[in-house]
Amino acid sequence: MTNPASTAVPQTALDLDAILAKAWTDEGDFTAKEFERARALYASMRAHDARLLTLREAVATEVAAWTGCTPRDVGSLGIRCNLEASDLDLGISYPVDRRDHLMQALAPHTRFLAERRTSYSTTRLVFAFEREGVEVDLSALTPEDFAVATRMLDQIDSNMTETERVAYTWVKHLLRASGDLERYAAWKLVTYARFCPEFDWQPIPEKAKPTA
Repeated sequence: MTNPASTAVPQTALDLDAILAKAWTDEGDFTAKEFERARALYASMRAHDARLLTLREAVATEVAAWTGCTPRDVGSLGIRCNLEASDLDLGISYPVDRRDHLMQALAPHTRFLAERRTSYSTTRLVFAFEREGVEVDLSALTPEDFAVATRMLDQIDSNMTETERVAYTWVKHLLRASGDLERYAAWKLVTYARFCPEFDWQPIPEKAKPTA
């Protein structure tokens, strides 16, 4: 899907079709000049870390008070691959048979977005609220899915190199800037699939936002 209102797409020598087909990228796909541009973008995103991590801690405290559950960052900030326009994504473990109770507990504090598919056999409830101009998405996963997600995020944290994060984030930036939201949504999941093949996350349609 193309967003005609998107800003000018950054020039790239990357073969994005080939990268998307293999569902990964690294420094070897880049010219030296473009990888330096990618490094500069990545550094500019990391400059926001202190503020966003402080906000994440405050929001996590709120969520714990509302739900009785300790949330985990399940989004791009947690794996240090976020863009300036990225949401803050938190996840909690919550039993499916108590979802009605959760809906009631979160109703005064959040907007209910949808029940979304996590895998081919499970779903999660997704809520949203805003803090300091940052959209926060809160997902209530099944306990089993939350355990898998935790293992997956630990694997990414331990095994994904900074060079890989730079390359991955640059491709994410290009897709976002192009307005190709369908392929952008799919690209956001390739890191999870690479480091945790057992979990088959399903892409979520993206909302158009101003590009960074």
